[in-house]
Amino acid sequence: MADAPDLTAVWEYVTRQFALGPESLHGPDHWRRVKANGLAVAAESGADERVVRLFAVLHDSRRLDEGIDPAHGQRGADLAAALRGDLFTLDDQAFQKLYYACAWHEKGRVTAEPTIGTCWDADRLDLWRVGARPLPRYMSTARGKWLAERPGARRG
Repeated sequence: MADAPDLTAVWEYVTRQFALGPESLHGPDHWRRVKANGLAVAAESGADERVVRLFAVLHDSRRLDEGIDPAHGQRGADLAAALRGDLFTLDDQAFQKLYYACAWHEKGRVTAEPTIGTCWDADRLDLWRVGARPLPRYMSTARGKWLAERPGARRG
């Protein structure tokens, strides 16, 4: 697997343009927890950690509302496409996984694809921040299910 890219420029750009501000439930603190959750799950799932790291910062980056915002995943995916080649690089296969994971992350789906599943599980494992418990049936990976079944095991 390729080395983890330096994503400092991505984080700085996304944080500056984030409409809901740094204290948002869907902002930088959440992104950090998603990254930590994702890397923990990736250690067992075999996910592409480059995609997991980028998903963490991009998936909610274009939210316009703390509540219902049905197009935010697609807007995050589109931001990923706009930043690719400028602030980060990914091969086409990895980028397609990132794009799909961002675009569909809030739709309640599960997948057998390890990288996309790891991204979705990483986000769902941080549902505690909005007063919801992560449910194993909405986890795509064995590690995500295990963590969701054990509320005290990891909370971002």
